[in-house]
Amino acid sequence: MSRVLAALRSTPVRVAFLVVALALAVVAVARSWDDVVAALGRIDAWTVVAAVALSALYVGGTLLSWRAVLADLGSPLPLRDASPLFVVSQLGKYVPGGVWNVVAAAELGAGHRIPRRRSASAMAVAVLVSLVTGGVVALVAVGLAPTARHSYAWVVALVPLLVALLVPAVLNRLLAWALRVARREPLEHPLTTRGTGVAVGWSLVAWLAAGAQVFVLATAVGMPASARTFALCVGGYALAWVVGFLVVVAPAGLGAREVVLGAVLAGQLDRGSVITVVLLSRIAMTVVDVAAGLAGLATLRRGTVRAERAER
Repeated sequence: MSRVLAALRSTPVRVAFLVVALALAVVAVARSWDDVVAALGRIDAWTVVAAVALSALYVGGTLLSWRAVLADLGSPLPLRDASPLFVVSQLGKYVPGGVWNVVAAAELGAGHRIPRRRSASAMAVAVLVSLVTGGVVALVAVGLAPTARHSYAWVVALVPLLVALLVPAVLNRLLAWALRVARREPLEHPLTTRGTGVAVGWSLVAWLAAGAQVFVLATAVGMPASARTFALCVGGYALAWVVGFLVVVAPAGLGAREVVLGAVLAGQLDRGSVITVVLLSRIAMTVVDVAAGLAGLATLRRGTVRAERAER
């Protein structure tokens, strides 16, 4: 199994998947070109601004969730230090290999005297929190969208197991076991119920923001605005993210996430509108990731320059 996973995560396989996903996206747009153009015509500048702002709020929620985990493990960071470290590390998820965001977080954290094993553990726990909360939120989509219920209901079966993994007593033992296998020293500070709860709370805020982004785009192209459709968008994005994460060959869930989100929205919008919403949602999230990452790099660079000047 480990060899299979290693093969799936290899750069050639992931690049091939990326090429195929992009090719299929081009074909989908070409087949529904007129509908896509019509849908784009219904989206004004304020809708785009709102989508980008909500994408930024989503990134902020994931940042604060990770920061809560890191603090619970014994390395509290001021927001001004945590923000560039996190957003720069997240650029690694777009690089084929699937581990570069963890590696980046560990290396950048070392500059703040955070042990690498603690940085890696914090990122792993933060991802697990996202998976669990995303799976729970996805139950809404499974319950409201017939296509999601029939095709992706298996995600529901993962929720009880994942929730159990978030119990600090269980999670601490898993981390201890993983560190022993990796021949690393044990963590100095175990996770607590309070710290895990704060991380879960911020993760839920992130899912609400991501779903609101999809809702803003979808209602702009014709989806009825209601509590039910808002819940559908929130649960649909969470479900799409979880499935995209589990498809290990997809860099940042590219392709897999769009297919699932499109399936959830299919009962609410025509094909061209669904394609438009899915693509714009991905673009908005990517723009925010890249812009935040570049801003974080600039911040880290300024800090390095100041440190070098101080040493002189």
